[in-house]
Amino acid sequence: PFVGETLRNLRSEVGDEAAVLGFVGAPYTLATYCIEGGTSKSYSTIKKMAFTDADILHQLLTKFADNIALYVMYQIENGAQAVQMFDSWAGQLSPQDYDAFAGPYQKRVVDKVKAKYPDVPFILYISQSASLLERMAGTGVDVVSVDWTVDMDVARARMGEQIKVQGNMDPAILLGSKESITARVHDTINKAGKTGHIMNLGHGVLPETPEENVAHYFKTVQQWQW
Repeated sequence: PFVGETLRNLRSEVGDEAAVLGFVGAPYTLATYCIEGGTSKSYSTIKKMAFTDADILHQLLTKFADNIALYVMYQIENGAQAVQMFDSWAGQLSPQDYDAFAGPYQKRVVDKVKAKYPDVPFILYISQSASLLERMAGTGVDVVSVDWTVDMDVARARMGEQIKVQGNMDPAILLGSKESITARVHDTINKAGKTGHIMNLGHGVLPETPEENVAHYFKTVQQWQW
């Protein structure tokens, strides 16, 4: 219940000045945490299950997908104007295993949400996803959030103009000088093009990042003009 209350309070506070973004984990990543018991360097436990007890893993992924879809709709009904789904560990899969254990369940969530709320923008993020961009675009999302392992112009060319993009500046740039931050912001926006791009980092802000550098990043983005 506190999530709904928080979203309602945010909508009340920001009004039309900013969009309220909902947030969910994707089925494969939730299954990874569940089966591994936390983060992992090799993800060997869930991969062993995938290759020895695939039916059980598929049942778990289906259950997660159906409940995540309900949770997304709950967030929308309480004020989220767009939703981003994170499949942080799907980038650890080979393309063929992504097609088996991640992509179909991302699409299951998207399809269920879009059936009820077709106009709410849906964003998908996967860390280390350079090899998966076309597959991400095929899940039915409106926006693919791109990490910094691929140039934004290359990402756009691979996915096509119909797919909007978000990203994709390396968060570590914010540890550098203001001049380097400005240069990289301009480079990213230029490569993304004039339309269909949400400027963002390619992942979260690193804990040791100076606050003044984050402020400079936002100011630089806001002052951009074509």
